[in-house]
Amino acid sequence: MKIHALMFLGFTALTAQAHASSPEAWATHDKAVLASCIKASGLKNAEPVGTAAQFDDRVGYTALLLQGQYPQKHMKGATGTELCLYRKKSKTAYVTEWDSIRPADNSR
Repeated sequence: MKIHALMFLGFTALTAQAHASSPEAWATHDKAVLASCIKASGLKNAEPVGTAAQFDDRVGYTALLLQGQYPQKHMKGATGTELCLYRKKSKTAYVTEWDSIRPADNSR
């Protein structure tokens, strides 16, 4: 009886893991990351740059690079870049400015 219970638990875990990796689950996750990151961003018209970087579950984060315009009047609509880290466990987004990732504009 105990062996059957263990087999059932193992099968249930595998089924749940397979379900979490389905294309639908990834699409839902990607939408949640994008919405949370844009909401947490201070940029106007923020949009993703490329696709999200999915870290291993041991790390627990998804990273997304955003680009948009700084809303402050003195920035005069300058383009800004932010790195967003989305914590999967709490479904919380954290952003930080990351303009250094772009090459310097030497046209000035």
